[in-house]
Amino acid sequence: MDAQRTLRRAVSCAGIGLHSGKKVTLSLKPAPADHGIRFRRSDLGGLEIPATVTHLGGIQYATGLSFKDGSVDTVEHLLAALVSLGVDNVVVELNHPEVPIMDGSAAPFIYLIHEAGLKRQNAPKRFLKVVRPISLSRGDKRIALYPSDHFKVTYSISFDHPLLRHQTRTLQISEESFIEEIAPARTFGFLKEVEMLRQNGLALGGSLENAIVLGETGVLNALRFEDEFVRHKILDVIGDLALVGYPVIGHLVAHRGGHALHTAFAGKILEETDAWRVVEGEYDPAHISGPVTIPVKSAPRLAN
Repeated sequence: MDAQRTLRRAVSCAGIGLHSGKKVTLSLKPAPADHGIRFRRSDLGGLEIPATVTHLGGIQYATGLSFKDGSVDTVEHLLAALVSLGVDNVVVELNHPEVPIMDGSAAPFIYLIHEAGLKRQNAPKRFLKVVRPISLSRGDKRIALYPSDHFKVTYSISFDHPLLRHQTRTLQISEESFIEEIAPARTFGFLKEVEMLRQNGLALGGSLENAIVLGETGVLNALRFEDEFVRHKILDVIGDLALVGYPVIGHLVAHRGGHALHTAFAGKILEETDAWRVVEGEYDPAHISGPVTIPVKSAPRLAN
Protein backbone atom coordinates (compact mmCIF):
# COMPACT_ATOMS: atom_id res chain seq x y z
CA MET A 1 0.00 0.00 0.00
CA ASP A 2 1.22 3.48 -0.83
CA ALA A 3 0.85 5.40 2.39
CA GLN A 4 0.30 9.07 3.08
CA ARG A 5 3.35 11.04 4.13
CA THR A 6 4.17 13.89 6.43
CA LEU A 7 7.46 15.37 7.70
CA ARG A 8 9.60 13.72 10.36
CA ARG A 9 10.31 16.99 12.12
CA ALA A 10 9.66 20.71 11.88
CA VAL A 11 12.04 22.91 9.90
CA SER A 12 12.12 26.67 9.30
CA CYS A 13 13.62 29.26 6.99
CA ALA A 14 13.46 33.00 6.45
CA GLY A 15 13.20 35.11 3.32
CA ILE A 16 11.33 38.00 1.77
CA GLY A 17 7.98 38.18 0.03
CA LEU A 18 8.31 38.74 -3.71
CA HIS A 19 5.45 41.23 -3.87
CA SER A 20 5.40 42.66 -0.34
CA GLY A 21 9.17 42.98 0.09
CA LYS A 22 8.66 42.08 3.78
CA LYS A 23 10.74 39.60 5.78
CA VAL A 24 8.91 36.32 6.34
CA THR A 25 9.60 33.33 8.58
CA LEU A 26 8.22 30.03 7.28
CA SER A 27 8.02 26.75 9.20
CA LEU A 28 7.02 23.35 7.83
CA LYS A 29 5.53 21.12 10.54
CA PRO A 30 4.31 17.51 10.64
CA ALA A 31 0.56 16.93 10.48
CA PRO A 32 -1.69 13.88 11.05
CA ALA A 33 -3.10 11.65 8.31
CA ASP A 34 -5.90 13.14 6.18
CA HIS A 35 -4.99 16.65 7.39
CA GLY A 36 -3.87 17.84 3.97
CA ILE A 37 -1.72 20.91 3.33
CA ARG A 38 -2.76 23.91 5.40
CA PHE A 39 -1.23 27.35 5.83
CA ARG A 40 -1.25 28.70 9.38
CA ARG A 41 -0.94 32.42 10.07
CA SER A 42 0.86 32.68 13.42
CA ASP A 43 0.35 36.46 13.34
CA LEU A 44 -3.43 35.93 13.18
CA GLY A 45 -3.80 33.68 16.20
CA GLY A 46 -3.05 30.49 14.29
CA LEU A 47 -5.76 30.91 11.63
CA GLU A 48 -5.51 27.99 9.18
CA ILE A 49 -6.17 28.20 5.44
CA PRO A 50 -6.50 24.87 3.59
CA ALA A 51 -4.62 24.63 0.29
CA THR A 52 -7.72 23.85 -1.78
CA VAL A 53 -9.36 25.61 -4.70
CA THR A 54 -12.43 26.35 -2.54
CA HIS A 55 -10.20 28.77 -0.61
CA LEU A 56 -8.77 30.45 -3.69
CA GLY A 57 -7.98 34.10 -3.05
CA GLY A 58 -6.36 36.78 -5.19
CA ILE A 59 -4.65 35.85 -8.45
CA GLN A 60 -2.32 38.69 -9.39
CA TYR A 61 1.03 37.47 -10.76
CA ALA A 62 0.88 34.71 -8.11
CA THR A 63 -1.61 32.31 -6.53
CA GLY A 64 -3.26 33.27 -3.25
CA LEU A 65 -5.58 31.62 -0.75
CA SER A 66 -7.97 33.16 1.76
CA PHE A 67 -10.23 32.13 4.64
CA LYS A 68 -12.21 34.35 6.99
CA ASP A 69 -10.02 37.41 7.64
CA GLY A 70 -6.76 35.80 6.61
CA SER A 71 -4.91 35.22 3.37
CA VAL A 72 -1.63 33.85 2.07
CA ASP A 73 -0.06 34.65 -1.31
CA THR A 74 2.57 33.19 -3.66
CA VAL A 75 1.89 29.61 -2.57
CA GLU A 76 2.54 27.85 -5.89
CA HIS A 77 6.29 27.11 -5.67
CA LEU A 78 6.03 25.58 -2.20
CA LEU A 79 2.94 23.56 -3.15
CA ALA A 80 4.72 22.20 -6.22
CA ALA A 81 7.64 21.03 -4.08
CA LEU A 82 5.38 19.42 -1.47
CA VAL A 83 3.19 17.46 -3.89
CA SER A 84 6.11 16.42 -6.10
CA LEU A 85 7.95 14.96 -3.10
CA GLY A 86 4.80 13.15 -1.99
CA VAL A 87 4.02 15.21 1.13
CA ASP A 88 0.29 14.80 1.82
CA ASN A 89 -0.02 16.32 5.28
CA VAL A 90 1.81 19.39 6.55
CA VAL A 91 1.28 22.66 8.38
CA VAL A 92 2.95 25.64 6.69
CA GLU A 93 3.27 28.27 9.39
CA LEU A 94 3.89 31.90 8.39
CA ASN A 95 4.16 35.18 10.30
CA HIS A 96 3.21 37.20 7.21
CA PRO A 97 0.64 36.83 4.38
CA GLU A 98 3.15 35.74 1.71
CA VAL A 99 5.36 32.70 1.25
CA PRO A 100 9.00 33.85 0.91
CA ILE A 101 10.22 33.84 -2.68
CA MET A 102 13.69 32.47 -1.78
CA ASP A 103 15.63 32.27 -5.09
CA GLY A 104 12.49 32.35 -7.26
CA SER A 105 12.37 28.58 -7.73
CA ALA A 106 11.24 25.54 -5.74
CA ALA A 107 14.78 24.25 -5.08
CA PRO A 108 15.15 25.82 -1.59
CA PHE A 109 11.85 24.21 -0.56
CA ILE A 110 13.16 20.84 -1.78
CA TYR A 111 16.14 21.39 0.51
CA LEU A 112 13.86 22.14 3.47
CA ILE A 113 11.70 19.06 2.89
CA HIS A 114 14.78 16.84 2.72
CA GLU A 115 16.14 18.52 5.84
CA ALA A 116 12.90 17.67 7.67
CA GLY A 117 12.73 14.12 6.31
CA LEU A 118 9.63 12.19 5.30
CA LYS A 119 7.52 9.88 7.45
CA ARG A 120 5.01 7.29 6.23
CA GLN A 121 1.63 7.34 7.94
CA ASN A 122 -0.92 4.65 8.68
CA ALA A 123 -3.40 5.75 6.03
CA PRO A 124 -3.63 5.02 2.29
CA LYS A 125 -2.49 7.64 -0.19
CA ARG A 126 -5.24 8.83 -2.54
CA PHE A 127 -4.93 10.08 -6.11
CA LEU A 128 -7.26 11.78 -8.56
CA LYS A 129 -7.13 9.57 -11.68
CA VAL A 130 -8.48 11.13 -14.88
CA VAL A 131 -10.80 8.82 -16.87
CA ARG A 132 -11.99 11.22 -19.59
CA PRO A 133 -10.62 14.49 -21.02
CA ILE A 134 -11.33 17.81 -19.28
CA SER A 135 -10.50 21.10 -21.01
CA LEU A 136 -10.76 24.85 -20.59
CA SER A 137 -10.04 27.66 -23.06
CA ARG A 138 -9.88 31.42 -22.65
CA GLY A 139 -9.08 33.13 -25.92
CA ASP A 140 -5.74 31.78 -27.11
CA LYS A 141 -5.00 30.19 -23.72
CA ARG A 142 -5.78 26.50 -23.36
CA ILE A 143 -5.42 23.79 -20.74
CA ALA A 144 -6.60 20.18 -20.64
CA LEU A 145 -6.19 16.89 -18.77
CA TYR A 146 -6.20 13.51 -20.53
CA PRO A 147 -6.22 9.97 -19.14
CA SER A 148 -2.75 8.56 -18.51
CA ASP A 149 -1.06 6.01 -16.26
CA HIS A 150 1.32 8.71 -14.98
CA PHE A 151 1.35 12.39 -14.15
CA LYS A 152 2.82 14.04 -17.21
CA VAL A 153 2.91 17.71 -18.24
CA THR A 154 3.20 19.22 -21.72
CA TYR A 155 3.50 23.01 -21.65
CA SER A 156 4.05 25.55 -24.42
CA ILE A 157 4.61 29.28 -24.11
CA SER A 158 4.68 32.10 -26.63
CA PHE A 159 5.84 35.66 -25.97
CA ASP A 160 6.59 38.63 -28.18
CA HIS A 161 10.22 38.70 -27.11
CA PRO A 162 13.30 37.79 -29.17
CA LEU A 163 14.63 35.41 -26.52
CA LEU A 164 11.38 33.66 -25.64
CA ARG A 165 9.16 33.38 -28.70
CA HIS A 166 8.05 29.74 -28.42
CA GLN A 167 9.17 27.08 -25.96
CA THR A 168 7.62 23.65 -25.41
CA ARG A 169 8.49 20.85 -23.02
CA THR A 170 6.95 17.51 -22.05
CA LEU A 171 7.98 15.74 -18.87
CA GLN A 172 6.72 12.82 -16.83
CA ILE A 173 6.73 14.12 -13.28
CA SER A 174 8.41 12.02 -10.60
CA GLU A 175 10.30 13.09 -7.52
CA GLU A 176 13.58 12.72 -9.37
CA SER A 177 12.53 14.52 -12.56
CA PHE A 178 10.96 17.37 -10.59
CA ILE A 179 14.05 17.89 -8.45
CA GLU A 180 16.51 17.77 -11.33
CA GLU A 181 14.60 19.39 -14.19
CA ILE A 182 11.82 21.60 -12.80
CA ALA A 183 12.50 22.72 -9.23
CA PRO A 184 15.54 24.93 -10.06
CA ALA A 185 13.64 26.92 -12.74
CA ARG A 186 13.03 30.49 -11.52
CA THR A 187 10.17 32.87 -11.97
CA PHE A 188 10.68 35.51 -14.65
CA GLY A 189 9.49 38.96 -15.60
CA PHE A 190 10.11 41.81 -18.02
CA LEU A 191 12.17 44.86 -17.12
CA LYS A 192 9.67 47.16 -18.86
CA GLU A 193 6.92 45.93 -16.51
CA VAL A 194 8.84 46.31 -13.24
CA GLU A 195 8.03 49.98 -12.69
CA MET A 196 4.35 49.41 -13.42
CA LEU A 197 4.23 46.50 -10.98
CA ARG A 198 5.90 48.50 -8.22
CA GLN A 199 3.55 51.42 -8.70
CA ASN A 200 0.77 48.93 -8.02
CA GLY A 201 2.42 47.60 -4.88
CA LEU A 202 3.76 44.44 -6.51
CA ALA A 203 7.25 42.96 -7.01
CA LEU A 204 8.59 45.11 -4.13
CA GLY A 205 10.87 42.25 -3.09
CA GLY A 206 11.91 41.29 -6.60
CA SER A 207 15.58 41.36 -7.61
CA LEU A 208 18.10 39.60 -9.81
CA GLU A 209 18.65 37.26 -6.84
CA ASN A 210 15.12 35.82 -7.03
CA ALA A 211 13.87 36.25 -10.59
CA ILE A 212 15.00 36.13 -14.20
CA VAL A 213 14.63 39.62 -15.63
CA LEU A 214 14.35 40.11 -19.38
CA GLY A 215 15.40 43.33 -21.05
CA GLU A 216 14.53 44.27 -24.63
CA THR A 217 16.99 41.85 -26.22
CA GLY A 218 18.20 39.46 -23.53
CA VAL A 219 18.30 38.44 -19.88
CA LEU A 220 19.99 40.48 -17.15
CA ASN A 221 21.13 37.37 -15.27
CA ALA A 222 22.39 33.93 -16.30
CA LEU A 223 19.93 31.15 -17.09
CA ARG A 224 20.05 27.76 -15.36
CA PHE A 225 18.49 26.06 -18.40
CA GLU A 226 18.14 27.23 -21.98
CA ASP A 227 14.37 26.73 -21.68
CA GLU A 228 14.10 27.81 -18.03
CA PHE A 229 10.98 29.87 -18.81
CA VAL A 230 8.77 26.97 -19.88
CA ARG A 231 10.20 24.80 -17.10
CA HIS A 232 9.06 27.42 -14.59
CA LYS A 233 5.58 27.39 -16.12
CA ILE A 234 5.49 23.63 -15.50
CA LEU A 235 6.51 24.31 -11.90
CA ASP A 236 3.70 26.85 -11.55
CA VAL A 237 1.00 24.59 -12.97
CA ILE A 238 2.05 21.69 -10.73
CA GLY A 239 1.67 23.96 -7.71
CA ASP A 240 -1.64 25.40 -8.88
CA LEU A 241 -3.06 21.97 -9.69
CA ALA A 242 -2.25 20.86 -6.13
CA LEU A 243 -5.33 22.86 -5.13
CA VAL A 244 -7.58 20.00 -6.31
CA GLY A 245 -6.59 18.32 -3.04
CA TYR A 246 -5.12 15.11 -4.49
CA PRO A 247 -2.05 14.22 -6.54
CA VAL A 248 -3.21 13.89 -10.15
CA ILE A 249 -2.75 10.91 -12.48
CA GLY A 250 -3.21 12.25 -16.00
CA HIS A 251 -1.53 14.09 -18.86
CA LEU A 252 -1.82 17.86 -18.42
CA VAL A 253 -1.45 19.91 -21.61
CA ALA A 254 -1.32 23.72 -21.40
CA HIS A 255 -0.67 26.51 -23.89
CA ARG A 256 0.02 30.11 -22.84
CA GLY A 257 -1.44 29.52 -19.41
CA GLY A 258 -0.97 31.44 -16.19
CA HIS A 259 -2.19 31.31 -12.60
CA ALA A 260 -5.70 32.52 -13.47
CA LEU A 261 -6.16 29.76 -16.06
CA HIS A 262 -4.49 27.08 -13.92
CA THR A 263 -6.63 27.75 -10.86
CA ALA A 264 -9.86 28.11 -12.86
CA PHE A 265 -9.06 24.71 -14.36
CA ALA A 266 -8.48 23.21 -10.89
CA GLY A 267 -12.02 24.31 -10.03
CA LYS A 268 -13.39 22.88 -13.29
CA ILE A 269 -11.76 19.52 -12.58
CA LEU A 270 -13.61 19.22 -9.27
CA GLU A 271 -16.89 20.21 -10.92
CA GLU A 272 -16.66 17.48 -13.57
CA THR A 273 -16.97 14.56 -11.17
CA ASP A 274 -17.61 12.02 -13.94
CA ALA A 275 -14.19 12.75 -15.47
CA TRP A 276 -12.13 11.26 -12.67
CA ARG A 277 -12.17 8.93 -9.72
CA VAL A 278 -10.27 8.87 -6.46
CA VAL A 279 -8.04 5.81 -6.19
CA GLU A 280 -5.89 4.48 -3.38
CA GLY A 281 -2.30 3.47 -3.77
CA GLU A 282 -2.29 2.69 -7.49
CA TYR A 283 0.53 5.05 -8.31
CA ASP A 284 3.06 6.98 -6.25
CA PRO A 285 4.69 9.90 -8.12
CA ALA A 286 7.15 10.35 -5.28
CA HIS A 287 8.64 6.85 -5.52
CA ILE A 288 12.18 6.61 -6.83
CA SER A 289 14.70 3.80 -6.62
CA GLY A 290 17.87 5.68 -5.82
CA PRO A 291 19.36 8.65 -4.01
CA VAL A 292 18.50 12.15 -5.18
CA THR A 293 20.90 15.05 -5.42
CA ILE A 294 19.52 18.45 -4.45
CA PRO A 295 20.28 21.06 -7.14
CA VAL A 296 20.75 24.11 -4.93
CA LYS A 297 24.04 25.93 -4.72
CA SER A 298 23.41 26.95 -1.13
CA ALA A 299 20.91 26.13 1.57
CA PRO A 300 18.10 28.53 2.41
CA ARG A 301 18.80 30.73 5.39
CA LEU A 302 17.45 28.98 8.46
CA ALA A 303 15.36 31.05 10.83
CA ASN A 304 16.74 31.86 14.24
